[in-house]
Amino acid sequence: MSLGNKIAWDDTVLPFQLDAADIRGRIARLDGVLQGILKQHKYPEAVETLVAEMTLLTALMGESIKLQWKLSLQVQTNGPVRMIATDFYAPKATGETAQIRAYASFDREKLTDTAPFDQLGTGYFAVLIDQGEGTKPYKGLSPINGKSLSDSAETYFAQSEQLPTSFHLKFGKIRQADGKENWRAGGIMVQHLPTSDFQASDEYSSDPSGLLSSQDLLNGDNAENWNRINYHLGTIEELEMIGPSVSPSELLVRLFHEEGPRIFDTQSVRFGCSCSEERVRQSLSIYSAKDISKMITEEGLVTADCQFCGAHYKLDPKSVGFEAVNSGN
Repeated sequence: MSLGNKIAWDDTVLPFQLDAADIRGRIARLDGVLQGILKQHKYPEAVETLVAEMTLLTALMGESIKLQWKLSLQVQTNGPVRMIATDFYAPKATGETAQIRAYASFDREKLTDTAPFDQLGTGYFAVLIDQGEGTKPYKGLSPINGKSLSDSAETYFAQSEQLPTSFHLKFGKIRQADGKENWRAGGIMVQHLPTSDFQASDEYSSDPSGLLSSQDLLNGDNAENWNRINYHLGTIEELEMIGPSVSPSELLVRLFHEEGPRIFDTQSVRFGCSCSEERVRQSLSIYSAKDISKMITEEGLVTADCQFCGAHYKLDPKSVGFEAVNSGN
């Protein structure tokens, strides 16, 4: 597929609500964010695909957190792709841009020619929310499940939050007008507003594993509304999701005109990293003098690389307490 260059709604997340169906949601388009993340590493295509999907999930989920909070998603597995980690940094003030970063750890020799999701094996999907200094971070876990990372995210919301949630994602490499290939992604997340008319427990699970799904959490009119909304989402074509002709707001009207969608302020996002020399020093402060001594290069420096953005730091060992610890022995 061939597309032009930058589109006005690239790297944005648009929140909306369908009052007639008691459903809220977000629609995201990512372009530059993915380029910024993926160019830091020469990932095999299967790993790139997983990182792209995880980044899109992070954008959709992160828009809902409050100013100055941080949302992190993590996948830990026993497969060739051992870990995928993403962070969403909410803006410091209303109207500012949020930042996203991501990276993956994998064993290149163990990667197979099967589908990207098959590279994960068994493990867990984790959601962490950091509300800032002086607060205890929230952490929720659920098993990796289904046939995609979005399936696993849906399982997390059903199992840990008991909130019916559905993701409809499109992502992949797109040929630009200049012949270059860029990753692009588009996705919609819908979530039923909390309701008190049904209290779910494991005994209601329709899955042999005992894991809850969105269908297990709803009944009556709520289930009917949910099924109707997801039917409409299933009619989305790839170009509608990531192409240049249909804006996010136009797509929402096309899908949900009968529900009268309400849209809210768009959240812009960009690739960004919070690493700094001071943070590196803090992370190294937990090591002993013996450990630090093993990290010192022939030039007499301690070096460290940021996994997320590739920044390379060169530090004087004295700045991480090496001399002070030694003098005390």
